[in-house]
Amino acid sequence: MLLPEDPARAFMPYPAVPVPNAPDGPLAGLTFAVKDLFDVAGYRTGCGNPVKLAQSPVAERHAPPVQALLDAGARFVGKAHTEELAWSLYGTNAHFGTPLNPAAPDRVPGGSSSGSASAVAAGLCDIALGSDTGGSVRAPASFCGLYGLRPTFGAIALDECMPLAPTFDTCGFFARDLATFGRMASVLLPADTADLSMPHLMVAADLFARLPAASQAALAPRLAAIGAISGEPAPAIVYPDAQGPIYDAFRKLQSYEIYAVHGAWFEQQKPVLGPPIAERFAYARTVTEAQAAEARIIRTRFAEGFRALLGARGVLVSPAVQGPAPRLDDSPQGLDAYRHEAMAFLCPAGLSGLPQLVVPAGTVDGAPIGLSLIGPAGSDRQLIALAARLGL
Repeated sequence: MLLPEDPARAFMPYPAVPVPNAPDGPLAGLTFAVKDLFDVAGYRTGCGNPVKLAQSPVAERHAPPVQALLDAGARFVGKAHTEELAWSLYGTNAHFGTPLNPAAPDRVPGGSSSGSASAVAAGLCDIALGSDTGGSVRAPASFCGLYGLRPTFGAIALDECMPLAPTFDTCGFFARDLATFGRMASVLLPADTADLSMPHLMVAADLFARLPAASQAALAPRLAAIGAISGEPAPAIVYPDAQGPIYDAFRKLQSYEIYAVHGAWFEQQKPVLGPPIAERFAYARTVTEAQAAEARIIRTRFAEGFRALLGARGVLVSPAVQGPAPRLDDSPQGLDAYRHEAMAFLCPAGLSGLPQLVVPAGTVDGAPIGLSLIGPAGSDRQLIALAARLGL
């Protein structure tokens, strides 16, 4: 860490190795943190697990998005905590602790990009890199009152980054304000291939109907403001069929891919894992190739339908997750139930490879809750511009 102090407990306590950046550029004057899945030259990459950290060599080169930020003039200030192996929604790492949620200190910061979100929300840096496989940028952004993007799948290179589930993994990012977020996006994202100059706005009626009353009330003013600017969004149904089998396919396929990547390491090293992560590895071990193949069919069918719903210029206004961050003292059963319900909101973009932008939208019991825009593949930059036009 290259900061004098870390009151949010957001950073790994690595030795302070300076990392040169360009003296000027579009991000000059901004500071950034990097989730400890991405390589930064001169630093180890711990991936939220002490065995992985012990086995990690000191990186000799930067991951591509890190290099891009440095070349654009941003200054690196440290590697941020991640949930263990990037496989959790909450950021409560059993080995390295839980970063502060500065927007709601009695609640979790969100994972797995916990340290990145915490550092930005605490004002310890201006922007931060995270990764999003199942919701690991979108949930922390919602929980901490930040702007966060899960980009179009494959839009940002993931070389020199620990894989989790390769057909779901993306590199996302955070900022506190939309103008800064847009500057970061202009450096990290390729040119759009979709055209949202005349977007067709829709609202995820079935997902809003799933929200608790307090969340509906918190998001209602934002929906009304969007309608006042753009006209009433057309209602849309994300899950025309039962949501359960789609989530089950998501869970099976993601677990199968994770075990394919990390299973041999897990069996050989027998690391001590936090209880939730250990349970997920135990489940992942049981998923068969036949089950994964069936899950791929369900994924393809859902993704085709969801992409068709959006078409070439559709933008879906959807809750980021169902409510504010769980409290730090919530029971394991309560946390598990929250995670399963959250996936109803997080699965669609992940299964379909589409960009989803989360924006701060209100509070419930004093804690942030986010709204999101989901667009066609290759509409990432225009989603950010649209958010600005809509006053988000």
